[in-house]
Amino acid sequence: MPALSITLIQPDLRWEDKAANLRLFETLIGGIGENTHLVVLPEMFSTGFSMRPEVLAERMDGPTIAWMRQMAASKKVILTGSLIIEEKGQYFNRLIWMLPNGQYGTYDKRHRFAYAGEHEHYTAGHKRLIASVNGWRVNLLVCYDLRFPVWSRQQLQEPLRPPAAGQTVPHGTPGSILEPEFDLLVYVANWPERRSHAWKTLLQARAIENQAYVAGVNRVGNDGNNIYHSGDSMIVDPLGEILYHAADKESIFTVTLQREKLEEVRTRFPFWKDADQFTIEP
Repeated sequence: MPALSITLIQPDLRWEDKAANLRLFETLIGGIGENTHLVVLPEMFSTGFSMRPEVLAERMDGPTIAWMRQMAASKKVILTGSLIIEEKGQYFNRLIWMLPNGQYGTYDKRHRFAYAGEHEHYTAGHKRLIASVNGWRVNLLVCYDLRFPVWSRQQLQEPLRPPAAGQTVPHGTPGSILEPEFDLLVYVANWPERRSHAWKTLLQARAIENQAYVAGVNRVGNDGNNIYHSGDSMIVDPLGEILYHAADKESIFTVTLQREKLEEVRTRFPFWKDADQFTIEP
């Protein structure tokens, strides 16, 4: 059962300064000494959480995507984080999942933060992105999505690999063998310190209810609106126990997640089998 190593980068972003932020991340990523599969940057990592997409947006063939492709290839890692993208006259808060070979997946933030006017500037996404790395399935989400548990919820599916020994048929699915949809939830964020209690509590809740690992990656420092961010980036195990937490300072840290732990929790406490089945409207 392969493990998954994940590196969280919690930076003090330079407000709306793409060049400075990319230089910062290039230094931090270049300095990673451990072997890692996945490097996670925060929401709008090149600009901060700006409501000026008409000035700051790039296309998918723009310089920041090219930079992500180059960094992923040079470090032989998957690199993920969100940035401001323009497409067909619309603006998106778009997470990029960049592979070392230059291929990528995308997820457009579904829940726009109306409290800050995000819904007035950005178009909502309607499709989740569940990616795969080293045998792990990773559900990728952005900041405010954390407050909406249905969008993050496990849905049972046909297994992608042979079922574990002793696996039984879930309720309501006679003759079928199903399993949880993902193993790790990743949230990239610019989450203010004034609501950090909610951030930390909800990260643990998402881990417990989905019986999955959860990684939340946030920024630190004041943004251009003088809003302070305490970071509080975390990795949480499937029982809700905190494996890593960093607050109030720039941080870069690698954690190795153990699949044996995940399978043990799901086998010993098979609560996922009793979950409600549902569909989500576009």
